Amino acid sequence: MEWITKQLLDWYSLNKRDLPWRHTKNPYFIWISEIMLQQTRVEAVKVYYERFIKRLPDITELASIEEDELLKLWEGLGYYSRVRNMQKCAKILVEKGYDNLPSTYQELIALPGIGRYTAGAILSIAFNQSIPAIDGNVYRIISRFYVLEESISKASSYAYYATYINRIIPIAYSSDFTQSFMDLGSLICIPKNPRCGECPLKEKCQAFLQKRVEKYPFIQKKKEQKIEERNVYLYIYQNKIGIRKREDKGLLASMYEFPNDTKSVSSIAIENDLFENGISYEQVLELGESKHVFSHIIWYMKGYLIYLKDPIDLLWVSKTDLFSRYSIPSAFSYYLHVIQKLELK
Repeated sequence: MEWITKQLLDWYSLNKRDLPWRHTKNPYFIWISEIMLQQTRVEAVKVYYERFIKRLPDITELASIEEDELLKLWEGLGYYSRVRNMQKCAKILVEKGYDNLPSTYQELIALPGIGRYTAGAILSIAFNQSIPAIDGNVYRIISRFYVLEESISKASSYAYYATYINRIIPIAYSSDFTQSFMDLGSLICIPKNPRCGECPLKEKCQAFLQKRVEKYPFIQKKKEQKIEERNVYLYIYQNKIGIRKREDKGLLASMYEFPNDTKSVSSIAIENDLFENGISYEQVLELGESKHVFSHIIWYMKGYLIYLKDPIDLLWVSKTDLFSRYSIPSAFSYYLHVIQKLELK
């Protein structure tokens, strides 16, 4: 066994975190946890994971659940295309007669939303197969250990790093090997201010020995995010809140939202617009500003609370239903808090 492999396995056996998805080898549960952990902190995932598998304990249940309820289960995790792809996978597998995820790389990689990392994680953790699962933790640890100059943002980086993992991945302990990177990368070999003194690899980690740890891994700069200024309208009519459903493609596809736009407005301009359209209203109040960062775009939002005497073409829901039945993206969390404080029946 390679020195680095033995050090990782020995360290993991003594330091592994007690996480709910580590109490099972069920490929479906492993898959759920891996998808949830993309772009989300471990502590936040725990509660969602437990609730999700309780409601949807297998792929048959996932395939058959209504989309609105599925999105509500996922509410708060963001990146909703992840859970939509999960349901697509489940439907495909159920149609093919599967009762769980397949155990081959070719079958997994062909499914919607399952890329090389997720396929590798499922196969190595659930099936103990010697398949690389290369995520940010692996890039960071391996690039530091070997002082690799290859940028991890290049399309070819996965295959490049896979050559190093394939040299050291053990045949009998692939599950622990994959998870050792997860824990070492989350607890010790972190992006900034790594705790190198506690690292089991420090004896032979070239970046540590050369005092260049924080220079790795190399990452090419991303394109600047687009900025949008948006107005968010909280319409209230007879103690109901007006929401609408977004289109079934693009950003936040099929999610419910508070009406919003990118017009240049003010409370006076809104009142004038309501008057010109023959819509009776009681009051227009300015709310605070908020910001939400997506991967490729930043929304700067300003809210308006509008009490109507006449309804407009929206879905009118009670305060209770808004929070229990409809999935509102976290981008609007500031305005959800506003609604929570309103005294609506």
